[in-house]
Amino acid sequence: MEMTSNRRPNAGVLPDKNPPGTGEKDGRKRRKASALLWTVQGLLALLFLFAGGMKLVLPIEMLTKDTTLPGLFLRFIGVAEILGALGLILPGLLRIRPGLTPLAAAGLVIIMIGATVVTLIGGSIATALIPLVVGLLLALVAYGRWRLAPVKARRS
Repeated sequence: MEMTSNRRPNAGVLPDKNPPGTGEKDGRKRRKASALLWTVQGLLALLFLFAGGMKLVLPIEMLTKDTTLPGLFLRFIGVAEILGALGLILPGLLRIRPGLTPLAAAGLVIIMIGATVVTLIGGSIATALIPLVVGLLLALVAYGRWRLAPVKARRS
């Protein structure tokens, strides 16, 4: 009769000095992810600063000539886009409340969902791909800054 042991196969083995997520290779991956996220964040911030600025600068008649949306609503969207663009960059750059960056990205995702729907209702499927792709990039930033490579807050 053969006796089996209740011991685990690795019992008595010392754990690794560097648990998963803290090794040199993981640090390199995190730096690469962070660099990619900063690049995407910068490009998206420029896009939304431009788009939001145009919604604030253009006369309401020009804003509403191609859409049925009210002019004041488009102005509100412009303000939200500018604030979202600032929210993509400033919290991480200044390291003050960096948890706001994924929230800003998520807010802009909501705006892009609306833009995609409005564009689809207008009948232009190909044009709707632009806000869809921008929304997906924003979702990447939101998830990346929330889970993959969050920016640490400055210590006071």
